[in-house]
Amino acid sequence: MLQIINFLFLAISKLLVPICFVSAWVLITMVVWSLWTATRDGVKTAQKMHQIPCAGCQYFTDDHRLKCTVHPSIANTEEAINCMDYQPQTNSMLY
Repeated sequence: MLQIINFLFLAISKLLVPICFVSAWVLITMVVWSLWTATRDGVKTAQKMHQIPCAGCQYFTDDHRLKCTVHPSIANTEEAINCMDYQPQTNSMLY
């Protein structure tokens, strides 16, 4: 019985180094791929959010209680990208 266990231990020890090497590289590849996809998705989201025109609209109040006097429910969201009531600010001293 001891000889069988010794034989199995020697057989497994010869395969252990290649298995650990491949496993380590698979893990590194998965981490790099995950970071790449997270960065790519973050850039896409940031580009979409930069299209929201609310900050430059004359109806935007910049108050956390009432962000927009015309459409308060969609202010600063993706729904506000094509807002039909958007009016650019002309002179901030007039408001």
